[in-house]
Amino acid sequence: MNYSRWIFKGGWHIDDHKTPVNSRPATDAGVPAKIYLPIVQHIGAPAKPVVQKGDQVKLGQLVCEAQGFVSANIHASVSGKILGMEKRALPNGRWVDCLVIENDGLDTPDESMYKEPAPESLDAQGITGKIQAAGIVGLGGATFPTHVKYAPGKDSKKPVCIILNGIECEPFVSVDHRLMLDSPERILAGLNYLMRACGCPRGYIAVEDNKKDAYALLSKLAKNYPSIDVVLCKEKYPQGSEKQLVYSITGQEIPAGGLPLDVGVIVNNAGTAAAVADAVEYNKPIYQRLITVNGNGVKNPGNYNVRIGTLYEDVFKAAGGFTGPIGKIINGGPMMGFAVPNLTLPVIKNTTGLLAFRKDDLPAPPPERNCVRCARCLDACPMQLEPTRLMHAVKRKDWPEAAASGLASCLECGSCSYVCPAGIPLVQYFRLGKQYTMNKGQGAKNPDAAR
Repeated sequence: MNYSRWIFKGGWHIDDHKTPVNSRPATDAGVPAKIYLPIVQHIGAPAKPVVQKGDQVKLGQLVCEAQGFVSANIHASVSGKILGMEKRALPNGRWVDCLVIENDGLDTPDESMYKEPAPESLDAQGITGKIQAAGIVGLGGATFPTHVKYAPGKDSKKPVCIILNGIECEPFVSVDHRLMLDSPERILAGLNYLMRACGCPRGYIAVEDNKKDAYALLSKLAKNYPSIDVVLCKEKYPQGSEKQLVYSITGQEIPAGGLPLDVGVIVNNAGTAAAVADAVEYNKPIYQRLITVNGNGVKNPGNYNVRIGTLYEDVFKAAGGFTGPIGKIINGGPMMGFAVPNLTLPVIKNTTGLLAFRKDDLPAPPPERNCVRCARCLDACPMQLEPTRLMHAVKRKDWPEAAASGLASCLECGSCSYVCPAGIPLVQYFRLGKQYTMNKGQGAKNPDAAR
C-alpha cells in the first residue's frame, strides 16, 4: 500500500538540519579504556548487579539482572575487569550507580551469544523470552522494556496492528534514517518477530517524507512480507510522537491517560525492531547502539556505533573533537532533549544523539514579553490544548485549573515555545507545573522546596 498524505492535527514544520550527516555511512566510535554502565537505563525498577569488584566479564555477559517484570537486564559492553561502582549523572539530572569495567581490549564474547539454529520455529513465548533476556527497551528514547508490551494479559486488548516508528522528527538527529538505509532487512525481520510474539495480523513501518530513500528501500524489501506495509507520512513536527503517529496511521485517537493498546495498537521504534531481530536470531543483547553526533561544534559530525557506557567525552573524541569553544551540549534533539553540564555522562540505551553547538553562534534567549494573543501556539499544539491558558494557571500556581486544562496531556514537544513571537518559554512552565501537580507540591521535585 502507498500512503502519501497521512498526517495529524496541529504541529509545525521545523527545518530538520539532518544533511549531510544522514547521507554518510555509519562509522565505529572505537572502544574506550573504561565504561560506566548505569543500573538504570529503562523505565521501571533498577537492575541489580550480579558481578562483584574484581570479577572478569565477557562482552555481552549479563552483569545487572532485572528486578521485577517492569525492568531490564544490562550486559557488559566490553570484556574486562569489574572495578566497582561509581555514581554518575544521567541527562535528566538523576544520579545513579554505575558499574565500572576496565576494558581488556580483547572483546572476548560471552558464550550466551550464539546463532539460533531455527528462529522460525520459536513460539510467541520463546520470542518474548529472548527479547526479555537481551534487555531490549524502547530505543527511540522512552526506554520502556519491550517484553512488557508483548506479555499476554487476561484483560488486555489484543493488538490489531504494530507500528514501527521510523519518523525521527527531531532536528539534527538521523540515527533511525541511517539504520533504515543500512539495516532494512533487520528492521523488517524484527517487526515480523514482534507480530508473531503477539499474534498481530498487520504491521506498519512509518517513514517521514524527508526520508524517501529509506521509504523506497523498505517498500521494495517489504514485498517479501505480505502483512507489512511501509507508510509515507507527511513531514511535520512532532509526527514521531506516539499519539500523533497512531492517529496518522489508524485515524484513531488514544484517550487521555491511555495507551496505544487501548485502540488496538503497539508502537515500537525502528531501532528496537532491529535489536529484536539480533536477539531472536543471535541471542545478542544491547551492548552498543547507533547515535548521531552533530552540531556546528563537531569536527566530524556523523552517525557512530557506540558501546553502551561510553562517556560523552570519548564519543566526541571519536568525532574529531570540537571546532571551537562550546556553549551547549544536548543529549537527544534540540526540541525535547536535555542540555547537559559536562561530558562525564555515559551513553545509555536511549541515547539517540549528542549535539554540540559553538558558544559564539548561540543566540541569547529572547526576553519573555507579554502574550500578543496571536494564537500560533494553539495552532501548533498537537494535543489541541490552550498553551496560554495553561501558562497563566501555572504562573498563578492554580493547580486545579492547570490540571483541568489538560496539563498532564502536554507532550512537552516544544512546538508552542518554538512558534511564540513573544519569547515565552511555555514548555518550561508546563514542566514546572507538572512537578507540582504530580507531587502535590511536596517532595524533592517541588521547585520551591529548597527556597
